Amino acid sequence: MELAKIRSLSDAELLHQEKTSAEQLFRLRFQVSLGQNDGVKKLRQLRKEIAQIKTVARERELGIQSAAKDAAPAVAKATARKSAKKGAGK
Repeated sequence: MELAKIRSLSDAELLHQEKTSAEQLFRLRFQVSLGQNDGVKKLRQLRKEIAQIKTVARERELGIQSAAKDAAPAVAKATARKSAKKGAGK
């Protein structure tokens, strides 16, 4: 699943997707240990997906996503002011 799709999910859908992916990972690990499957690529993909889901959920919990969006324009404005002052002083 792409990160944009993960970010568009609601909190309940995120929790459901995390549980589903974790269950798939468990089953795949079990199959690999029994020698039935050679799905190393799928294992990596599932672990990455679970990590992305947990990261997005934690960002929402802490409110980091909205803070990062608000901070970016402020940084750009401050940089523009510094540039303007340097050009005016010469």
